This record gives sequence, structure tokens and C-alpha cells, in this order.
Amino acid sequence: MSPTPFDVSGKAVAELESALCEAVDGEVRFDAGSRGAYATDGSNYRQVPIGVVVPRTVEAAAEAVKVCARFGAPVLSRGGGTSLAGQSTNTAVVIDWSKYCHRLVAVDPDARTCVVEPGIVLDVLNGRLAGHRLQFGPKPSTHSHCALGGMIGNNSCGASAQAYGKTVDNVRRLEVLTYDGVRMWVGPTSKVERARIAAGGGRRAELYDGLDRIVAEYLADIRRGYPKIPRRVSGYNLDSLLPENGFDLAKALVGSEGTLATVLHAELDLVPVPAYQSLLVLGYDDICAAADDVPRLLEHCNPGQLEALDGRMAQLMHEEHAYLASLNTLPQGDSWLMLQFGGDSQEEVDEQAHDLLHALGRTEQDGDVAFSDDPEREQRMLRAREAGLGVTARPPDDRETWEGWEDSAVPPERLGDYLRDLKELFGEFGYDHPSLYGHFGQGCVHTRIPFGLRTAEGVADFRRFLGRAADLVVTHGGSLSGEHGDGQSRGELLTRMFGERLVAAFGELKALFDQGNRMNPGKVVHPNPVDGQLRLGSSWHPQTPETHFGFPEDDHSFSRAVMRCVGIGNCRSHSGGVMCPSYRATMEEEHSTRGRARLLFEMLDGHADSAVTDGWRSTEVRDALDLCLACKGCKSDCPTGVDMATLKAEFLSHHYEGRLRPAAHYAMGWLPVWARLSRIAPGLVNTVLHAPGLARAGKRLAGVDEARSAPLFAAQSFQQWWQSPGGEEPDPADPRTVVVWPDTFSNYFHPSIAVSAVRVLEDAGFRVAVPAGPVCCGLTWISTGQLPLAQKVLRHTLGVLRPYLEAGTPVVGLEPSCTAVFRSDAPELMPADQDVQRLAGQVRTFAEHLVHQAPGDWRPPRLSRRATVQTHCHQHAVMKFDADRELMRRAHLDADVLDEGCCGLAGNFGFERGHHEVSMAVAEQGVLPAVRAAGLGSLVLADGFSCRTQIEQGGTGRRALHLAEVLALGPEGTLPAERPERLAVRPAPPSPASRWAATAGAAAVTATAATVAGRAAVRSLRHL
Repeated sequence: MSPTPFDVSGKAVAELESALCEAVDGEVRFDAGSRGAYATDGSNYRQVPIGVVVPRTVEAAAEAVKVCARFGAPVLSRGGGTSLAGQSTNTAVVIDWSKYCHRLVAVDPDARTCVVEPGIVLDVLNGRLAGHRLQFGPKPSTHSHCALGGMIGNNSCGASAQAYGKTVDNVRRLEVLTYDGVRMWVGPTSKVERARIAAGGGRRAELYDGLDRIVAEYLADIRRGYPKIPRRVSGYNLDSLLPENGFDLAKALVGSEGTLATVLHAELDLVPVPAYQSLLVLGYDDICAAADDVPRLLEHCNPGQLEALDGRMAQLMHEEHAYLASLNTLPQGDSWLMLQFGGDSQEEVDEQAHDLLHALGRTEQDGDVAFSDDPEREQRMLRAREAGLGVTARPPDDRETWEGWEDSAVPPERLGDYLRDLKELFGEFGYDHPSLYGHFGQGCVHTRIPFGLRTAEGVADFRRFLGRAADLVVTHGGSLSGEHGDGQSRGELLTRMFGERLVAAFGELKALFDQGNRMNPGKVVHPNPVDGQLRLGSSWHPQTPETHFGFPEDDHSFSRAVMRCVGIGNCRSHSGGVMCPSYRATMEEEHSTRGRARLLFEMLDGHADSAVTDGWRSTEVRDALDLCLACKGCKSDCPTGVDMATLKAEFLSHHYEGRLRPAAHYAMGWLPVWARLSRIAPGLVNTVLHAPGLARAGKRLAGVDEARSAPLFAAQSFQQWWQSPGGEEPDPADPRTVVVWPDTFSNYFHPSIAVSAVRVLEDAGFRVAVPAGPVCCGLTWISTGQLPLAQKVLRHTLGVLRPYLEAGTPVVGLEPSCTAVFRSDAPELMPADQDVQRLAGQVRTFAEHLVHQAPGDWRPPRLSRRATVQTHCHQHAVMKFDADRELMRRAHLDADVLDEGCCGLAGNFGFERGHHEVSMAVAEQGVLPAVRAAGLGSLVLADGFSCRTQIEQGGTGRRALHLAEVLALGPEGTLPAERPERLAVRPAPPSPASRWAATAGAAAVTATAATVAGRAAVRSLRHL
């Protein structure tokens, strides 16, 4: 099968693009940025696509295939793009189903079936089915972002396959489209039905006649050649066409990785959601001993999940300070098996676990046993196992690990022996310490291996290892793939598993459905070599640019920091956590953390066919980064710790070097300077900023979106208040001394926050110091990529703070984004500066200081209030929120800490022209509706200036408080005792109770009164 390849240069591509634009109701993109964003998936492979089509309907997608067939252009269907074997990367027209084609078309609760479009995400589907107490059974670890079309293409499984089987076991019918235009629903097909199809003639009859011929010719081979194990995913499902299996063409097409037909709709079988569940965790000395015990466990029970986690992964989690809460729930041992039971009552699921323990001669009191029927604790336990891919992808020991032998499977009764042989093979190749974990109840093993994919020798070893590993798994009666499919990683190895005849049968099936080899060519059948089209490889020669950030956690390498992204795709999740707000708003791959990382990788220009060719000056990269909110959510929520905010700042610094910047970079990037100048006449400045004609002209000049209102400057800054006649500053060496950091936002806009913090800290027995002169962390210059200026600002600040740094005085930050700069950005920007390192160790949040450093006899006021709390993204990513939760608990605040993602404002982002729509779309996905739903008698808390501003400007009718203000209010809206005499001689600041009456008022206040009071509170800022 060697058809003429499609001409990917010049006229043919231009004509194809034009025809697609004319015929397809969707977004047709042949630009370099779009092509670069889709060049890789979660595998080792990279192929730049011809173009990308994002159809708005299933009919539009079918039309796109028709146009491609007219031109002879290859086609690749793509869902979540997380494939680990190279199925989702190809030199083809990529059809991305995920943005629009995600409808739940129909549900039949009685029959327990549903019909879906291929772009629907698994968690979204199960969320929509929740009202029926039904779900789709298979649940891969990528359930928050994997699409059903991709699950069908790869025959996905996950931990729940122990109970529900693979995707193939849960597909009833498929509507498919062949490359040459046959559109049909397929499923089990009796002889009578096949005779009817044959009588109808045409191409459909040819397909069924060809299937009959293949099954008849290879009948014995099919019956003998497939390993009888629960996790065989490799190869085409010819066994589904056996007479005893109902000649089920739908199941035969599952797992074909888009190489045979395009899936348009799927009818799925559903299963009930278990009413109750429990989890039993057993500890073992090592992972092989755990594997040895699997058959014995399965003799005595039928768990819904039987998962394994080894000591190496636990070690990595400890080193990465990740999932520690999960690890703390595990019993004694160096490896663990996790068994989950489900049933209709708590007694039933508890009894299953206890019966197993009795059969094993163990008890719940044993040190190597942990049992839980608390759903929250169960999720913490399982989270450690589910995090395996991310934890092992970029170990902290600076090694790079890769897929390639990621998901082999053997009969469970041979699992222990297989693992010993596999570990021996690792040792022979010098691949030390790969973690071994996975779905042990079905004999499926996950691992990532430190292949040397940058050198010719390393690539040769990679190829040799895969051949040896394939032979090894076959000797144990197993499958090359037990979950992620063949693609390019294992396509070349299929003959070792199935033999020449069955692989020939695969080729005949491919030729029957795709005569010209245009459907995802080079995968499964007639595959590209396992060491071809590598994302790295010995021919990869990336640039090594000099940078402002030191990237200390990435071997001081920008390219290594970019390569943290291995394509897991958590940034494409739809709810929970922070990452990635711009993707959630746009549903665009290019606006996900992964898409941006892919374009930065292309920008490194390591391949001859790089999609991005103009380096730091790239407009494609700039445009992709433009909608990055720099929220830093990816720094914590990405399993491999990609920090796109830092990468964006570095790029912007070089992109605009020696060139005029956008107006917003001067307006908001220099905000600390303009705020300082506002002290000359703050009232006049506020008047100008809000005078209708002047404000509009000013926004246009400053690059600010016209829909935004400028925040009001306070009449008296916090530093001005502090410097009013009073006593002497405390001694930095005094252990009671603490520096309250006068960040730009708390100083010039909301000084009552800093005043409240002073009062609470002094009530707790601390002596407060405040820098007298202008200081800044450099945040706004960092976020706009003005890094040399940021370094200059930081050096000045370090000079002012030096006495406190030398004395080890704690520095309390009130604005999370500024605190995060000192804790994270500054050490990366100036890694050799010892004062920066000292400051990073001495800075803490307001809550951290009170929780960990306040005298033992101090207690916050007993507030006894409900509160809706929005966590600032930078705090979520860098400082975490544990201390705040504890301080609120001690203050008897019943806090609902939102898990609704970013507020959408994100510093300068939401103010910049052209960003307002995305900013508000992000906010409306979670934060603003949650605040509107909060009871009028409850508080709304948001320590971040951006979060407060978004809440106040987002039509909620609420004003948000800082935690310091809440504590300063006290239980009756009064301040705690003011110990230091200095405060008595200062002008009294405006009462937080009056300024924030809209949210801190009595529970009986009405919505109208709250809104009026809120407006009055804003006006009162002028008198601060």
C-alpha cells in the first residue's frame, strides 16, 4: 500500500484550505500557530499537521472528511489529544471534535444507554448522567479531559475497568464514516442482516463482504492468536467479528485509532453509580510481592478496582512535596494494593472488605492495613495512584522519563514473575528506578523509563529495549498494550505478538476500509518505525537562548522548562482547581497550557520543519500567550509543574526588546509608579479616571478595555497613615518585630487592609515595622515581561529591607500575588542573590504568621459567621491555603473555600483591551455565580486585589473582604484591643465596618441595603 503522498507544500495545501473554508461550518486553520499547537500529543512523537479543522457540528466534520477525500489529504480525528502512543499526531488534516461536538444526544435510563457526539468529555458526560444515577463505566486517569471519541479510538480502560471492562465492552453501536463516503450505523450483525446488506449492493455491501472474507480466511488464527487476558488492547479487534461474538463491527472498530473510519456518534451502555463504596489498602515489602498476591486476592473477592502503587512513586511524591495527604493515608509498606468495593449499602461494602481480610488472615488493626468507607478519605488515597503519570514524568532528580513501554499487560497470575523479568531488563539497559504501578487486578503495568532520546546511542538503545520488552511480554502470554493502544510506539512490534498472518489480516482490514491509506496513516498498520518522527531524537538541535529567569529547577534551561509539558492535558479540564482558565473560556488547544508549551517548543527551532520560525519575535507564540492570564495555576495543578506565567514573562521580555510595547505595558506595568504619583492629588486623579469623556479617552490611550472601571485611589495611603506622628520603629532584632509589606494594592487602593493587619498583629503581641520609602516587589513589571526593570526594582527593595533580612525579621505579605513574587518569582529571576534567597525564606502570608508564630495564648476573635472564600491563584500555586483554613477555623468562620477556578481578572490581564470578554467568561464559570449565591448574612472573603475587584465589578452586588479585615472587625464589628500606644496618636483610619458594610453587616441586611452600602463604601475610599 504505497499511494502517492499528499503534496504538503504550496498550491495543493492552499487549495485544500480554500475548499475547507468554503464547505465546512467550522474554524479552518492552516496557520503556523495552530499547526504547531497540534504537532504532538502525550507521546514521544511529533508530526506537524497540514491544517486543523474545528467543526461546529457533526455534519460539518463529515463534510470536512469529504473535502479531504476529494484532495487525497490524510485525516486525523482528535479528542483530548492525550494519546501516549502517537495516535494523535500526524501529517494530516486534524479534526478537533472537542470544542463544539460534545452533545449528549439522547439518554434512555430504562435501557441504560445514551448517544453522544465524539467530543464530549467523560467527566462532563457522567455529570450530565448523574441525575439518572448512571455513568459510563471505564474511567481513565484523564477522565477530567479525555473525550469519548478518543476513548473509543484507543479502547481506553482505567481503574474502573476491573468492574466494567474496557471501552469496547461498553459500546453498543457506532455511527461511522469511511474515507470514501460510506456513512452508516454499525453494531452486532446477524447473518440475516448481512444478507440484507449484500442484497442492497454498493460500497457498504463490499465492506461487509470483505469482512466476511477476512474472518473466514483467518478464523483459526483469530481464535488462537489473541491472548485471553483482561487487558489486551493491542491490534485490531478482529475477534469481535467472530460468529460467537455476534459479528460486532462497532466493537471491531473500537481501538482502531482512527485508522479505519471516522466516528460521528456513539451509542453507549451505561452502568449504575455505586450507592456506597469502601477502600481497602494492603501494604507489601515490594511491588513484586504485591503482584504475587493479586491472584490470591481475586480468588476471595471481586473488587471494583484493584490498583497498585510502588515505593518509588511514593518517594517521588515526597521529593516533589506532592500528594502528601494521600501518602499519609497509606499503611506501612513499600508498595501497596488498593481494592475498592461497591454496593447498595454501607454494610455490604464493608463486609466485602472485612471478609477478604479474614480470608487473608489480616485485620483492620494491622499496621500494613488501612480501611476506609469515608468517600473523602478514599479519594485522597486513590489520588496518589491516579497521579502516577504526572509524578513519574519529570522526577526531581533531573532525569527525563518517557513513554514507550508504558502499559504492557500480562495474565494477573503471571504478573509477579513478569515484573521481576522486566526489572532485570531495566537493569541490563541501565534504566534505573522506573516506578511500577497500575491496574494490577487486570495485569496492566504502567511505567515511564529514562530513555536517552537525545543521542543516536540512546535512541538505538530505546529501539533495542522495545524489541526485547515485546518478546518478554509475549513469553508471559501478555499484550504490548493494555490500555493506551499501539499507534507508533508499538505498531512496528505487533508481528512479535500476533505473528505474520494476523498482522496481514490487520493490513487487509485497513485496505478494505481505507484503500488509499489516508486515515491516520503510519499507525498500527504499515506503521512508522518506533524510533521515527521523534519529538527529540539525535537530529533535534534546539536553540539555547540566554534568559533573565534562572530556571533553577530546570537545570537553568529555558528549553527544559518548556519540555516539562509532556502532553498529559490536565490543563484541558472543565472544572475544579485553577488550570487553565483561558482554555475553559475558549476551548481552544492554543489557549491551553499544553498548546502554549507546544508552540514554545516549536519556537526553539529544533527541527527542520518547525512550525514557528522567527524565534522570540514570533507572532504565533505572542498571540497564544496573549490570553494566558499568568495565574500560575499550572505551576501547581499541572502534574509536571509547567509554569506558563514565568515562560510568558520571559518570552515577552525578548519579544519586545528594543521595540515599542503595547500601551497597557506602560499603563499597568508601571502601576506602582503611577500610584505613587497619585499622592500629589488623589481626589483629582479619581475624578479624571471616572469623568465620562476623559475616562474613555484615557482608557483608549492606556490600552485599558472600555468596559472596565478604574479602581479608586485612597486619599491617604497606608504608608502615609503609618508615618503620621508616632513612636520609633521597632528593633529588627527584636523577636516580636514583623515587617508588614506595603504592596501597591494594599498601600494605595485598599489601605484599610494593611491597617487592619497592623491592628490584628499588634493585638497578637507583635511589634510592626513598615518600610518608610517607596518599595515594590516588581510584580507588574514581571507580568508584562519588563524583567530588567523588575530586577532593578527588586534590588532597590532588597536594599531597603536589608536590616530586616540580616536580622531574620519576618516579612508579612498581604497581597498574595506580591507575596508569591518574593517566594517564587524573585528567586528564579535572581537566583544568585543571597538577599533574595533570605527574603524568600522570611516572607510569609498573614495567616501563616499568625498560625505558626503568634504566642500560644493568643486567639483570634470568635466570629461565628459563614464565609464564601475565593483563593487567589498565586496563593493556590505558591503558598497554598492551609494556614488560612486553620486561622479561619480558629476564628470560628464556617468557610466555604471555593474550588471554582480563577476569578478571571488576574492582575493587568482583565483590564487590558481585548481581554474583557474572556476575563468575564472565566469569572462567570464559577466565582461570580458562587458569590451571587452566597447568603446575604455571610461574608465574602478574597485576599487578592484582583479577586476583590472582579467580584465588585462583576455584578454581584457584594464587596469582598481581606481576612485581616474580618479579624479586625471582631465578633461584633469592633476592633480588638489596641495594645501599642503608637496607634492612639495616629489619625484614626476609617472603620472597616463602615467601608465594608455591604459584606460584613448584620445577617438581616437586605440585598438593596447591601448594594447601597457597598456604593457608599467605595465613595468613602476617597477619605482614607
